[in-house]
Amino acid sequence: MNLESENTDYRCGFVAIVGRPNVGKSTLMNHLIGQKISITSKKAQTTRHKVTGIYTDDTAQLVFVDTPGYQTYHRNALNDRLNQNVTEAVHGVDVIVFVIEALRFTDADRTVLEQLPKHTPVVFVVNKLDKAKDRMVLAEFIANAEKEYQFAATEVVSAKHGQRIGQLIELLKPMLPHSEAMYPEDMVTDKSSRFLAMEIVREKLFRYLGEELPYAMNVEVEQFEIDPETGMYSIYIAVLVDRDNQKAIVIGKSGERLKKISTEARVDMETLFDAKVFLKVWIKVKSGWADDIRFLNELGL
Repeated sequence: MNLESENTDYRCGFVAIVGRPNVGKSTLMNHLIGQKISITSKKAQTTRHKVTGIYTDDTAQLVFVDTPGYQTYHRNALNDRLNQNVTEAVHGVDVIVFVIEALRFTDADRTVLEQLPKHTPVVFVVNKLDKAKDRMVLAEFIANAEKEYQFAATEVVSAKHGQRIGQLIELLKPMLPHSEAMYPEDMVTDKSSRFLAMEIVREKLFRYLGEELPYAMNVEVEQFEIDPETGMYSIYIAVLVDRDNQKAIVIGKSGERLKKISTEARVDMETLFDAKVFLKVWIKVKSGWADDIRFLNELGL
């Protein structure tokens, strides 16, 4: 289907999703595009790279940029770089989606608002609608929050349960410029399979380690190959930790935790890539990596 030739009113543009850590930005984007490409976790700061998700239909193409949660605590080179990524992401987009939790508007939310360019329309999205049982209380909360900034529009959603996602997409469409689609209609992200494999492993680490490890943990792909005959993926990923004692925490008793992380990551990869995957994950100690600017550059952060 040639989307542009069928509809001269076609719209296409970039939409940045921003907010403080752990308000549900990645979950929201995954539902917006209908497929999981951005990692989610109850721990803040799981998203470290700008992940581009693409939603396409016969009237518009929305290119979503998922950003790290703007970090006002835990200052180090890593978080400074993540905050720089947020600031850079919101410049040059057509619309900004500013996400907060229902019934919770904090100074950290205000800090995010202060970073937003004044000339770009900002859509105020109140997430975790399922947590707001009293609609009168929610309406009063939204009315007060809207006084904080000159928003272009407001929407309430539950990203976790996929509620009102379609309404948000329709709200965003008229704010995009008239343009032909930038990406093929079946493309859902501009990220490589290598990058997505890395993100899947990192998500499992955050999910299974709970509060046991600090945020000074990351992953890097050391080998990524696809067999041209069988189509099987062979992926070797190193988990970077800051100290030797953290290595044992990731591995777990008798290696059970690392085995569970690896198995679940492999299953997710096979679903995403629609192919068999051989995955090898091991732990590497690199002290102070989160404050090593050169190493952050090597990781693409």
